[in-house]
Amino acid sequence: MTSRFTELSVDCHDPERLAAFWCEVLDFKVIDRGEDLVEIGSWVPTVEEVRARQMPSTLVFARVPEGKTVKNRLHIDVSPIDRSTADEVARLIGLGATTVDVGQGPDRSWVVLADPEGNEFCVLRTLAPTD
Repeated sequence: MTSRFTELSVDCHDPERLAAFWCEVLDFKVIDRGEDLVEIGSWVPTVEEVRARQMPSTLVFARVPEGKTVKNRLHIDVSPIDRSTADEVARLIGLGATTVDVGQGPDRSWVVLADPEGNEFCVLRTLAPTD
C-alpha cells in the first residue's frame, strides 16, 4: 500500500475567515473544527474510502503566530466550471481576493490572485461548456 494525499494544510492567522473564503470559492463545507484549525472539503472522508482509492483532498487551515513573508512555494489552482475566467476572477475579488503580480507577465492564460491572508493562487482556463 502506498500513501494517499489526504489534505493540504495552510498556515494562517484566522482559520475561520480563510475557511469561509475557500468554502465560497470551491463550494466546500466545513467538515471538522478543532482548537485553532478548520477543515473543509467536498465530502467527509472515511478511513475505508481513503484506503480503497484516491479521493479528493481536503483543506485544513491552522492558526500560526507568524505572518506570511514570501511568495508561496506551493499554491492552489482553480478552474471555473460555469463561467468565463474573467467572470470568475471578478467573483473571487468580490469575495475578498486581490490581484497579485508574482512576475507572471501580462500575456498569460491564467490570473494570479491572493486569498484574504495573502496566499497566492491561480485562476486557470474555464472549463465551462461551450455551445
